[in-house]
Amino acid sequence: MEHRAVQTSAALRAAMKRLFAGQPQRTDGRLTKQNLWQEAGVSRATMNRAQTILAEWDAHVAEHGTTTRGEARCDDEIADLKRKLADKARESITLQRRLDAAATAIAALHHDNTLLREDLAAHGVTVIPLHRSCGHEHDQV
Repeated sequence: MEHRAVQTSAALRAAMKRLFAGQPQRTDGRLTKQNLWQEAGVSRATMNRAQTILAEWDAHVAEHGTTTRGEARCDDEIADLKRKLADKARESITLQRRLDAAATAIAALHHDNTLLREDLAAHGVTVIPLHRSCGHEHDQV
């Protein structure tokens, strides 16, 4: 019987090591006791009799939490992407405000230009419009 207990302890410790390292072979890698016994290839009852190993498991989980290294990396990456997205959203809002301000200024200038042309025309001044064509470098008069 002693030999079986040694094998069980070795299997549980190896499973615990793989789970803590984020390298599961038989489970999804979550840090649960169910995954521990399944990863070790033993029954739940067998795991429950390994009180020393369960105490080590509980101590590790209490100190480090139940997040695996892979999950922690993903959480960090998600947090980084959320920060970048928030930065881009702020940048987009700033650019939209600038665009709106430019459109308002252009509309006001167009209105003023129209009024000035009408005023000049009322005083008998002929305004020759400048035409811009796409693809030409010089204005045509």
